[in-house]
Amino acid sequence: MLNILFIVQTILGVTLIIALLLQLRGQGFSGTFGGGSDSIYRTRRGVEKTLFQFTIGLSVAFMIIAVVTSIYKA
Repeated sequence: MLNILFIVQTILGVTLIIALLLQLRGQGFSGTFGGGSDSIYRTRRGVEKTLFQFTIGLSVAFMIIAVVTSIYKA
């Protein structure tokens, strides 16, 4: 059971990294380090909004699996 949780957590982690990199793709290099201040105030629409919500869901699922794994391991 613990091995399955580790595998699920690894898959969620890799998918979360990919989702975050896809979000940063459109911002350019300066937006990565906070240089592009105009990107803070824009509205997300369409695929960008869906990807943002998917990233939030992935991060919540990752945290839940991490807590379950730590409880199960102890």
